[in-house]
Amino acid sequence: MNDSVRDGPSTHLVLIPSYNPGVKVDETVRSALAQWSPVWVVVDGSTDGSADRLLAMAAGDDRLHVVVLPRNVGKGAAVLSGIELAAAQGFTHVLTMDSDGQHPAHLIPEFMAASQAQPAAMVLGVPVFAADAPRLRVNGRKVSNGWADLETLWAGIGDSLFGFRVYPIAPLREVMAGQRWMRRFDFDPEAVVRMCWRGVKPINLPATVKYFRPDEGGVSHFNYLRDNLLLTWMHSRLFLGFVLRLPLLVARRLFQRP
Repeated sequence: MNDSVRDGPSTHLVLIPSYNPGVKVDETVRSALAQWSPVWVVVDGSTDGSADRLLAMAAGDDRLHVVVLPRNVGKGAAVLSGIELAAAQGFTHVLTMDSDGQHPAHLIPEFMAASQAQPAAMVLGVPVFAADAPRLRVNGRKVSNGWADLETLWAGIGDSLFGFRVYPIAPLREVMAGQRWMRRFDFDPEAVVRMCWRGVKPINLPATVKYFRPDEGGVSHFNYLRDNLLLTWMHSRLFLGFVLRLPLLVARRLFQRP
């Protein structure tokens, strides 16, 4: 084992949902394993051959566990499958990261340490974009962030869409069990809003993000029309939930003031 690897406590693991990520997933998993153990990958019905490569990788490394779902069910559903299995094995926290190499594996120990220091909180990555990041993606997320701030009465969500974050498993399972949404691209923003509604404190840490061009092995499944419609529907539902919870949120905010 590489001496730089941080052996995680029996409570925290890295969870990587993966759908047709191309060759970048191999590098992503190796980078995560260089920082933390264990690492789990949930292959979400991929058809690009990555499942076979990951299973072969796991056969020679007991720090890596690969779960292969028979069909594509969406990011949120893949995460749910992972946390159900993790909870059954006694884990209490997961750090989620994308499989396409965009998220900073070198920050895994820092995020895990923040979670261990405040285990009741969720640790959220706030993306630091390079100059070559797509402007439409960078500016478009400001809309979702604005809605998330309103829906939580500015509870402190630094970024609602960035999926590099540490969740306490128990409240996340309860949130997802309570409704049928959060199973696809809507998972990340809806999860943080609903976790805030449950009183889970957000801790924000900066995290670099890298967008790869297709010639660099970059793969994107983001569809501007489909996924923005999904986000619009999600925030419509969340706003209704916000209105119903407004007295509770106001009371909580007043109670928390010095």
